[in-house]
Amino acid sequence: MATTDDGYLRFFPYDQPYDHQREAMSTIYDALDEGRDVLFEGACGTGKTLASLVPALEHARETGKTVVITTNVHQQMRQFVEDARAITRKERLRAVVFRGKGSMCHIDVDYEECQALRDTTRELVDVEEDIAALERREGELLEEGQAGSSEAMDARNAVVDELRDLQEQQEELREERSVCEHYYRNLTENTEEFYAWLYDDVRTPDDVYEYAEQQGMCGYELLKEGMDGVDLVVCNYHHLLDPTIREQFFRWLGRDPEDVVAVFDEAHNVESAARDHARRTLTENTLDQALDELDGVEDSRAPNAANVLETFRDALVETYEDSFGFGDREAVDDRWEDVTVANDDRKDDLTLSFLQGYTGPGFPEEVDKAVDLGRDLDARYEEEFKDGKRDTRKECQTLQAATFLAEWLAESDDAGQYPVASVRRDESSGDVYGRAELYTCIPEEVTRDLFEDLHASVLMSATLRPFDVTEDVVGLSDPVTMAYGAQFPEERRRTYSVDGPALFSSERDDPETQRTIARTLEDVIRFTPGNTLVFCPSYSEAERYHDMVAVSGTRYLDEPGKQAHDLREAFTDGDDGVLFTSLWGTLGEGVSYDGDDARTVVVVGVPYPHLDDRMEAVQDAYGTAFADDADAEEAGWRYAVEIPTVRKTRQALGRVVRSPEDFGARILLDTRYTQGAEMEMHDYAVRGTFPPEERSEMVDVAPDKLKFALLNFYQDMRAYDGPPPKP
Repeated sequence: MATTDDGYLRFFPYDQPYDHQREAMSTIYDALDEGRDVLFEGACGTGKTLASLVPALEHARETGKTVVITTNVHQQMRQFVEDARAITRKERLRAVVFRGKGSMCHIDVDYEECQALRDTTRELVDVEEDIAALERREGELLEEGQAGSSEAMDARNAVVDELRDLQEQQEELREERSVCEHYYRNLTENTEEFYAWLYDDVRTPDDVYEYAEQQGMCGYELLKEGMDGVDLVVCNYHHLLDPTIREQFFRWLGRDPEDVVAVFDEAHNVESAARDHARRTLTENTLDQALDELDGVEDSRAPNAANVLETFRDALVETYEDSFGFGDREAVDDRWEDVTVANDDRKDDLTLSFLQGYTGPGFPEEVDKAVDLGRDLDARYEEEFKDGKRDTRKECQTLQAATFLAEWLAESDDAGQYPVASVRRDESSGDVYGRAELYTCIPEEVTRDLFEDLHASVLMSATLRPFDVTEDVVGLSDPVTMAYGAQFPEERRRTYSVDGPALFSSERDDPETQRTIARTLEDVIRFTPGNTLVFCPSYSEAERYHDMVAVSGTRYLDEPGKQAHDLREAFTDGDDGVLFTSLWGTLGEGVSYDGDDARTVVVVGVPYPHLDDRMEAVQDAYGTAFADDADAEEAGWRYAVEIPTVRKTRQALGRVVRSPEDFGARILLDTRYTQGAEMEMHDYAVRGTFPPEERSEMVDVAPDKLKFALLNFYQDMRAYDGPPPKP
């Protein structure tokens, strides 16, 4: 189906799209019309968001669908809001920016308690509505009775009895305080003014929270009610990637999945995000709480549930205690540390310990009884909260523990599942305790059903290639693919592949390697007219070179576990500084460094992730799933390690040159990026994993010649204030 400028371009908020943008919109529009998914790679400046959103909105308007645009990057969420506001100024649409309940609750209760309060409040309002209806009916019957109708007086007496019962129920609900007053006002006051305000522009969740707070209402519930049938929803990944939340989310939209077009921003992150949402965990603390809970339960199933859960708890403790060598227990800190339990030729060590320790009538039957009892207890707790017998909604630990155990025993040796035990130290008590986890290696198991259920999706990113790998990993079938390279003038950027030391993990402590890298970084920083951004393979390597380099400008160090926002602000506010960070941190993608905020970016080494047991499990799973006729080990490495690493590297390089007027240098500091490495060290070279047009821009240079290359480039750009530095 062809379209014209009178079609989707009515949603384009600016004068005219770029030629490549117009081409992309046409391709996406036709794909959506055919119900096909789209993989859309576009470098910075491609205008990916509008190129995806504009045809999606037009298709949705024509077919009665809703567009959901989603990201896991906060800065991109803000950009979506700005784009949506620009669109609404040209073409009216109803848009909602949705956020989870945790950050929008006015009374700060958890999800379970909120649900119980919501149900009780709804019940109170229903009772009050029934009371109002009965009061009206009672008045009507009284008039008829006073006019001489004995039947009306008999009916009135029955209504008065029913009314009295409802009033007692109303008083009981009120006295027990199991009601949310904010939600009560949502249900009982006129909300037309709110929704007129909401749809008049694109409001952020903070806007909604502030408005609702002033009115004494619940902004989260107002938003949920306001999503029904809207044109556009902006939200976080988890609203689509978490299977439980997704089901509710579509219900709030008032749409079946086939009536939704989803646009995923930074879609190279879908793989890892889906894996995170698929993970299931059970801590030793939850098992202890479940056993305490069962100790006070009078039910014939309680001894069976306690037996099977205690056996699993003892097996977990035995498993991690047996893993400790001399001094290991004392070295455990407050971060979860994995204990290897998986085996190639038999069940995992935790399951074996459970089976060896179990005694009883049969663990499958006892697990079933534990799950059934947990469900009944959970229902009882909810009723007790609604009835005012509990001040808070109690969570059923038995249900959590039993459900996880059932899944563990059924799935722990399934292909693509990796059983893990972990251990950590409690900060407050100092006690060491454990956790069992089912880790999903292949995200396709989570995402394939989603993409099959949706009408269509657009996955956009600056780093989606190779497309066949993306298709395999997230479970897409025959998507439309398109890629657009850098759109800004090529003469205003340089990409240098430096023939420096190959920074293998085994070579990182070599003094000569460190000296060469440090001296090269000093040259880069000195010859950069503005800030320099340095990405290292890890935070420890970032700290190493932060401490080693000697420069006149300010040095900034990004550290793990610390908020990077203030650090980034200080860095970009200054001149001629250098920021050292990990490529796997939060500053490598989704963050713009405009102009001399970061004039040069350096990637030190080939920053492969830490290859722990989980990563090896992912490699094995990918190798088994995607090897075809190729070597499984090679396929696993390519899918799980090499391609994600090069994507992260490409994202880091994209932090500079953010507009047509901008300019900057991108430096790959490791011989494995050079053209010579493809011939001399074929098995380790990574240049070939970059797209062809990016490889064609890479200029090989020796470490001691890099300063001359930078000097010449930045002089051509007339970037130096005053005389340039001297080599």
